[in-house]
Amino acid sequence: MAPMGIRLSPLGMAVFCLLGLGVLYHLYSGFLAGRFAFFMLSEPAAGGAEPPPRGSAAAVDLRELLAVSVLAAVRGGEEVKRVREGNVLNEKAKGKTREGAEEKLTSGDLLSNRRMYHLLQAAFPGVQINSEEHVDTADQETVSWDRSIPEEIKQKIQPKEVPAESVTVWIDPLDATQEYTEDLRQYVTTMVCVAVNGKPVIGVIHKPFSAYTAWAMVDGGSNVKARSSYNEKTPRIIVSRSHAGKVEEVARQTFGNKTVIIPAGGAGYKVLALLDVAEKNQEEADVYIHVTYIKKWDICAGNAVLRALGGHMTTLNGEEISYTGSDGNEGGLIASINMNHKALIEKLPDLEKTSHKLD
Repeated sequence: MAPMGIRLSPLGMAVFCLLGLGVLYHLYSGFLAGRFAFFMLSEPAAGGAEPPPRGSAAAVDLRELLAVSVLAAVRGGEEVKRVREGNVLNEKAKGKTREGAEEKLTSGDLLSNRRMYHLLQAAFPGVQINSEEHVDTADQETVSWDRSIPEEIKQKIQPKEVPAESVTVWIDPLDATQEYTEDLRQYVTTMVCVAVNGKPVIGVIHKPFSAYTAWAMVDGGSNVKARSSYNEKTPRIIVSRSHAGKVEEVARQTFGNKTVIIPAGGAGYKVLALLDVAEKNQEEADVYIHVTYIKKWDICAGNAVLRALGGHMTTLNGEEISYTGSDGNEGGLIASINMNHKALIEKLPDLEKTSHKLD
């Protein structure tokens, strides 16, 4: 007797196929779901909900960096003011200058530096930050920025992206520490500078005790302007308090007997003296001269502001100052605005010699 064949109807074949697909789905759905979850968690922004903040990747928006630099200078200034008004400076010596003067360090320097550094570092983790004071790597203080940009900056500055690796930020958390300890508050500033490929392009100078802030961006805009005129017959030269007596005789020989020497503290204050600043405690000058070694965080912000307004800050030999490499400028400096800077430099051979005598 021939065996009987089993024949399935078309409906039976369809049911069989569906059952097979169901078994395969059950077996592999868990595996696929696991692989999908692994893929999502492997994205750069772990957690998947928020993209990485701008400034942490390969590009940095200079308008955003200006906004957070202004905020950092103000926040640092709050610490400087609080410490001084509370008279809890905890003053100590941190070394000597090349001229043998004692360098002071206070709680104002350290707390301002802490606030400024962590704010900038959190906002732009991919950017190099150089600061006057040591930053404790074990200090993990979280200082956030809400990424808001003040309307004044929005109106004057357009977004501009540059490679993060080309950017160096220079912080001076308390300029004029010596004067700060003497309670000469008008000289004290907090400063932030942004250099791109060694050239200063953003400068912020904040005066904590009057809440005045000057900022500028090269090829962008500013909230400050240069004074429109100066007196060639009686030029006013602003210099460091510690150098005034030694520089005065040579300066008068160079610029004339009617030259007015203005001794002052702080590089930030001296740059503001060249500008149109509505501050009752701000002196006015035509030229700023420094004849010895000076650190780059002292001068970078002022250099950027002057460049943005068409002014100049160079070494006494007329060389541009690069804000890469070492933290010091060996060649002294001369700064001016709305003047023939080259002609000024040509008058300075004696001052250049004086700079070596003062070192």
